[in-house]
Amino acid sequence: MLVALTARDKPGALDLRMENRPDHVTYLKSSEAVRMAGPLLSDEGEMCGSLIILEVADMAEAKDWAANDPYAKAGLFAQVTLDPWNKVIG
Repeated sequence: MLVALTARDKPGALDLRMENRPDHVTYLKSSEAVRMAGPLLSDEGEMCGSLIILEVADMAEAKDWAANDPYAKAGLFAQVTLDPWNKVIG
């Protein structure tokens, strides 16, 4: 199943994001579950969240993946949602 992980950073957390970015990117690249990933941007063009498309067996696997993301472990996110997703185009 495909799952869209959408995460919004806590306000003022850009420094925390940047400190943990190398570990986060390594986690993304080492995971067989990641199909697409990239930062959400503010109106000013600064990173303020994440959008990740996961291909997993079930929602439990998606939740486990999300919990082990270095950004999550660092307390970066104010909100994370996991939604089943259906690829139509692309």
